Amino acid sequence: MRLTFASYNIHKAVGLDRKRDPERILSVLHEIDADIIALQEADRRIGQRASVLPRAEIDDTHWRVVEVAKRPRSIGWHGNALLVRRDMDVLDGEALDLPTLEPRGAACGELMVEGHRLRVIGTHLDLSGLRRRDQIRSLLEFCNGCERDLPTVIMGDFNQWGRRTGAMREFAEGWHVVTPGRSYPSRQPVATLDRIVASSHWDCVEAQVHHTGLSAVASDHLPVIATLDLIKK
Repeated sequence: MRLTFASYNIHKAVGLDRKRDPERILSVLHEIDADIIALQEADRRIGQRASVLPRAEIDDTHWRVVEVAKRPRSIGWHGNALLVRRDMDVLDGEALDLPTLEPRGAACGELMVEGHRLRVIGTHLDLSGLRRRDQIRSLLEFCNGCERDLPTVIMGDFNQWGRRTGAMREFAEGWHVVTPGRSYPSRQPVATLDRIVASSHWDCVEAQVHHTGLSAVASDHLPVIATLDLIKK
């Protein structure tokens, strides 16, 4: 089974022109056309934490939201949301809390795709770096504590500049850290903040940063993409 995964910090749909434009973000998602998408900064951080992408417009796409939200107008948890193709069965959705000095969390979904059960987690780690290691450890402890050893993909804005330094060292044996390339800032990217991390159940076929005229202005981050093959075991 081959699937395309994408991670995109959409900056609350505010582009480099300082305009909030949800339709522009959705257009970038259509350019990517991934099977499973992790979004960061998908909800407002104040008030009712409403989604910056209107539900009605998401409903007009070929994706649907993995339900993890604890507020009726939100689509995620601490801004993290998961979109999956409509032909995938969503078995479970869960909001995960992370150790933090500021509001941080993760969105977790269990899916059934082509007869295979898998887990996907979208997250946005600590900006300061003080709790980033603890947050990755918390995600790994969650995965290790689950009853089922599922093929797992963790993706998001890790806020880590080094490819294999700092907090990324927590992904030891059994995990593949895929760093598609420089994704921040979007107009002239210099930092590799956005990553896709896969368990040993997966092989990475290809990975890339989605840098187009539209994605360069739609958010301050560029989307990252990885095509993964599920290994027969």
